[in-house]
Amino acid sequence: MSLYSQDSVPVRNMDPYFDEARKLRNQNKIDLALETLDKAAEEAEKDEDVKGLIDCYHELALLYLKLDKESDTQFYWDRASVLLSDIAYPYGDAIHKYIEAILLFQADQSYQALFMLNEAKQLNNDRNFFNNILLTEAMVYMKLEKYESAAKNLNSLIVNSDIYEKDYLSTRAHLGLSELNYQKESFEESAKHGEEALALANNNGFFLEVRQANELLSKVYSKLGAYQKAWANSQNLLDIQDSLFTIDKVKVEAKTADKIRDDYKTELIARQDNTIQELKESQNRSELTAILTSAFLIIISLLAVSLYRNNQIKLKTNDLLQTKNRELQVARDGAVQAMEAKTNFLSTVSHELRTPLYAVTGLTHLLLEENPSDHQKEHLKALKFSGDYLLNFINDILHINKIDANKLEPLNMEFNLKKVINEVMDSLQQSAKENKTKLILDYDNEIPKHLMSDPLKLSQVFMNLIGNAIKFTRGGIVEVICKLKEKNGEDVTIYFEVKDNGIGISKEKQQSIFDGFEQGSIQINREYGGTGLGLTIVKSLLGLFESKIELQSTLGEGSSFIFEIDMKSKEELMDEVVFEITKGEYDFKGLHIMVVEDNKINQVITKKMLNKKEITCDIASSGEEAVMLAKENTYDAILMDIHMPGISGEEATIQIRTFDQTTPIIALTAISLDDSVESFYAAGCNDVVTKPFKPEIFYQKIGENIFDKKIRTSLS
Repeated sequence: MSLYSQDSVPVRNMDPYFDEARKLRNQNKIDLALETLDKAAEEAEKDEDVKGLIDCYHELALLYLKLDKESDTQFYWDRASVLLSDIAYPYGDAIHKYIEAILLFQADQSYQALFMLNEAKQLNNDRNFFNNILLTEAMVYMKLEKYESAAKNLNSLIVNSDIYEKDYLSTRAHLGLSELNYQKESFEESAKHGEEALALANNNGFFLEVRQANELLSKVYSKLGAYQKAWANSQNLLDIQDSLFTIDKVKVEAKTADKIRDDYKTELIARQDNTIQELKESQNRSELTAILTSAFLIIISLLAVSLYRNNQIKLKTNDLLQTKNRELQVARDGAVQAMEAKTNFLSTVSHELRTPLYAVTGLTHLLLEENPSDHQKEHLKALKFSGDYLLNFINDILHINKIDANKLEPLNMEFNLKKVINEVMDSLQQSAKENKTKLILDYDNEIPKHLMSDPLKLSQVFMNLIGNAIKFTRGGIVEVICKLKEKNGEDVTIYFEVKDNGIGISKEKQQSIFDGFEQGSIQINREYGGTGLGLTIVKSLLGLFESKIELQSTLGEGSSFIFEIDMKSKEELMDEVVFEITKGEYDFKGLHIMVVEDNKINQVITKKMLNKKEITCDIASSGEEAVMLAKENTYDAILMDIHMPGISGEEATIQIRTFDQTTPIIALTAISLDDSVESFYAAGCNDVVTKPFKPEIFYQKIGENIFDKKIRTSLS
């Protein structure tokens, strides 16, 4: 089975060339794909587009790999290496490591290949590139006979939502699963995936995949004793070879590949000849330079003695510096170990506190719903407030811990900035009303509507800054200012300011206000509450955007928090027509849900919360039981715990998605530092709710994934 999949196309003027080359490559028209990429390389050289030229070299390297011309692949890979050494280009570095991983795999260095794929993954979060990494990893896992890991990657690609290569990736995934099951002698399953791959390949004109699917099905049906089907696939294979894989086609591809390579090398030699000619012309001038150099060397000789003495002094100094450096290295290693120990401790404690806290908040909510007496209600509300405070505190610690441990990276997706800020301000309107504070948004309409950045982390920044301003401003005004500072093509710089006329911050406290657990003074902490972690989180999050926050404040008059962020604009995108689904009460009566949870207390609480809304449920205490119940019954939704003994909730979701791709699955988990929400979605989950959760969020998520999904389906 082939390792090579289509890589993502960068957005530049050469996009038409790359799109055409990808289309021709899928149709196995390698000679035409090579000619298209050769034209792209000429355009890139003409425009002095170094990044575009790097992309062309990478595409050519991958095509030569398909032709089994490893030396030519190495030639273009080396050309790209030279250019990458002079510029910062994370996307190019990622593709470079991806090709190196394939070369390592072909050299039977599978573990080194996996390491290099992981390195590539860290440099680029593009969805299409990530999907191709998953496909290549699966092939390496199959060679190492790690079938479970390979199957996990391939199953996630079957239901992929890739905007460039959805059908191609699904075809490769079905072929991979067919080969995997053939190796495990699960011939029925192998035949099923082989037929799926053949149908997709035929529909999309993936001729190489058509050939591979027929070849694999011929073997599988022979093993199953279905000789008529095996003969039919063998006949298809012969027809394909007669029409596509002829000697003439191979010669044309080889001739085109050799011509493009030789033309490039000829051009390179011509450039070197010009350089040699220029050197000859400067030879006469060099004679005069030699005389001057001799005089210069005499002067240098006179200085040598004094330099020797100085060098002796430097050697002694260097010995001392090396000793100090070793001491500093030991101290640094100790500090790193201490940081890792702190990170692991906080992560474990935060995660373990969530499970009992879920019981506290859940039982409190249930008791408040059972019409308690007034004096009981007062105690229960105090208990609920304490639980919510503790939950926010745990979330803040875990968030800072993730940033310190470099577990967070900014995403790069299209979003509407004004909409994001309005949503944050709407969510804080109730707090503002309680403080009798007015919220004002001063938004510059010159800011492009479509921007590329990380809207989630920006929301967290504004949630903390605006929330802080409301807390310390009673009966005043909190104003959010957004201005377009600079625009140069797609690059934009946006100025942000959150200011209030609240209590302000004294000069001596302004230097430490961004440190953890700092709130200005003990009196402020007692009067206004909070943990003092909000501004620490803001500073750390802005660091991910390579931005710094500035504070301007006068005690008794108010404060302004100012920062700038660089983004990309996408003005060519059309405004989407969004069908808004009004949030409100859902009629849950009659729903039947499966709850997958190994903790007995959590089972009881979740079941009671569902029964409050007249929702019936089945309880599965393990991942294996969840898969069995999902096969035997029909559910409106599945609430899936992730951390369970036996197979995890993530693995159970993957297995369920092999036979049920429509039932909403909501991950219900106490997420930890090492958990990746991205992996939950890749496994097939529709949504994620972290424990302990607020009941209104719990019910809202269930309603959105059952009822709103049906509305969107009917609208489409």
